Amino acid sequence: MKRISGAEFPLSKIFSSDFEFVIPSYQRPYAWGETQTSELLDDLLAFADDESEEGYFLGSIVLIKTEDAPRAEVIDGQQRLTTLTILLAAAAAAHGGANKDDTKPYILEPGKKMEGIKAKPRLALRERDREFFAKYIQNLRLEDLLELDSGNLENESRRNIQTNARYLLTQIEKRLPDPEAVEGFINFLLTRCYLVAVSTPSQESAFRVFSVMNSRGLDLQHTDIIKADMIGQIAGEAARQTYNDKWEDMEVELTRSGFNDLFSYIRMIYAKEKSKRTLLEDFRSVVLPHNSNPQRFIDDVLEPFAESLLDIRSATFAASTHAEEINHYLRWLNRIDNSDWVPAAMLFMTRSRNKPRVLARFLKLLERLAAFMHASRYNVNERIEAYAAAITEIESSMAPDDMESLQFDRPSTKDFREALNGDIYQLTPRRRNYLILRLDSFISDGAATYDPSILTIEHVLPQNVAEGSEWEEWWPDEEQRNEWVHRIANLVPLNKKRNSAAQNFDFADKRNIYFKGTRNVSSYALTTQVLGKEDWTPKYLKARQKELVDAMMSNWELDI
Repeated sequence: MKRISGAEFPLSKIFSSDFEFVIPSYQRPYAWGETQTSELLDDLLAFADDESEEGYFLGSIVLIKTEDAPRAEVIDGQQRLTTLTILLAAAAAAHGGANKDDTKPYILEPGKKMEGIKAKPRLALRERDREFFAKYIQNLRLEDLLELDSGNLENESRRNIQTNARYLLTQIEKRLPDPEAVEGFINFLLTRCYLVAVSTPSQESAFRVFSVMNSRGLDLQHTDIIKADMIGQIAGEAARQTYNDKWEDMEVELTRSGFNDLFSYIRMIYAKEKSKRTLLEDFRSVVLPHNSNPQRFIDDVLEPFAESLLDIRSATFAASTHAEEINHYLRWLNRIDNSDWVPAAMLFMTRSRNKPRVLARFLKLLERLAAFMHASRYNVNERIEAYAAAITEIESSMAPDDMESLQFDRPSTKDFREALNGDIYQLTPRRRNYLILRLDSFISDGAATYDPSILTIEHVLPQNVAEGSEWEEWWPDEEQRNEWVHRIANLVPLNKKRNSAAQNFDFADKRNIYFKGTRNVSSYALTTQVLGKEDWTPKYLKARQKELVDAMMSNWELDI
C-alpha cells in the first residue's frame, strides 16, 4: 500500500540525517532572486523580534520518500530549501565565521562512521549546479564565490546563488551586528521555523499531491476550507444553497486567484499587519471572531468588498459624478509595482461608494502616497505599515484631508523631491516606467492616455559618449555626465524597441531620426519637448530637471 504522510518539522530536523534532499534533473533551475530572498529575510527577522514564543511557518514541501530511508526527492520546495541553505551558510560565514563550526553540520552532513552515515551535503541541487553549490555554499567558501565575475558564471541559477549569497551575508552583518546576535538568529531558524513535509513513496502519488496543492483552478485553497466552514453553519438546505451560489458567483467574477486575493486583502484590513501565518490561520484568528454569523459576513462584508475589488482591478467604477476621475487614479494605482495599497482602497470605496467626490479625493491622495513609496524604494514591510495606518484612520471615518497617513510634512516632502531628483533610470523597469509616464501625464494636462504595446525609456545624453562627438563637446566632464545621465530630465519614453545603434547618435540625428514617430511626431509630451530643442547642454538639463520635478510636486499638491 502506497502511504502518503505529512508532518511539521523544525529546520533543525529538516537539515538533519533524517532527510537527504535531492533535486531531480527535470526540475527547473534555482530561480529565486534578491526580491524573494529579501522578503524572506525581512519576514524572518521581524518575526524573530516580535514573536518571542511562537513558531514561524515556512510552507510545505512535497517529497518522494519512504519512511525507512532518508533519501528525499524534492517535487515541490526546492526554491525554499536552496535559499534556506544559503541563509544558513551566510549566517555561518558572517563576522569572520564566528558561528561556522556550530552551523556547518546543518548544511553539510559531517558523517558518523559508527552509524554508517557518510559525509555529504544535506541538499543536492540539480546535477548541473550540484558541484558549484557544494563547493561555494555548502563548504562555506562565500568569499571566493563573491569574487567570481557574475558575467562568466555558466547559467542564471549560479548567478542567483551568488546574488542571494551576497545579499544575505551583507544584510546579516548589517542587521545582526555581532556574533551573539547571529547566534540568536540561527537558533530561531533551527528551533522555531517549521516546514510541513508531505512524503509519498512513489513519483506518481507525489505529483498527484503536488497537483492537488498547486494546480491553478483545481487546488484546494484556504478559501475552500473557509467556505465549507461557513456554509456548513447555515441552517436550512435552501439557505445554504442560496449562499453557496452567492459565494461561487463572486469567485467566478474575480477568478479563483482573485478571490483568494480578496480574502488576503480582507485579512489585512482586520489584522493591519503583514501575514505571519497561513491565510486560513489568520482568517480564523483575526476575521471570523468579528463575523460569527455566516450570512451577515457574506452579505455585509464579502459581497461589498468583492464589488469594490472588481471596480479597483478593472478601473470601472460607475457613478453619476466623478467616475472618470476615480477610474483615472485607479488606473495609475494599478501601474504601481505592488498591490499593498488595495486593502485601503477597497475599504474606503466600500464605505464611500455613494460619495464619489470624497472617494476621488481619497484615491488622489492614496496614489500620491503609493507613488512616494514606489519612487523611494520602500520595502514590503514599510509599505504595509503605512497602509495599515491609513486603514485605521478609514475605520475612524476620517475625511481624506484629515488622514495623517496620507499627508506629507516637510521632511517627507523633501524626501519625495530627493527621490525624484535621483537616478530614476536605475529603478526597476516597472518603477521607472510609472514615474516617466506619470510625469508625461502631468505635463500633457491629462490629455494623454497610455496603453503602449512597447515602451522604452531612452537616454537623450547617451550613457557612453564617443570621443570627438558633439556630446563630448557639450559634456566634457565625465563626472558631470555620470551625475546627469540617469536623471529624469534626461529620460524620454518611446513607443518602439530600443535601437542600440541609435542610442549614441549626436543630438540632432537622435532627435530627428530616433525620437520621432512614423509621422514625425511623438505620442509622448516629454519626447515632443525634446524634438523642439536644438542643443542638450548641462545648463539646459539642470533647468529642465527643476521644471519637471516641480511639475510632479505641484500636481501631487506638495510644497515646492
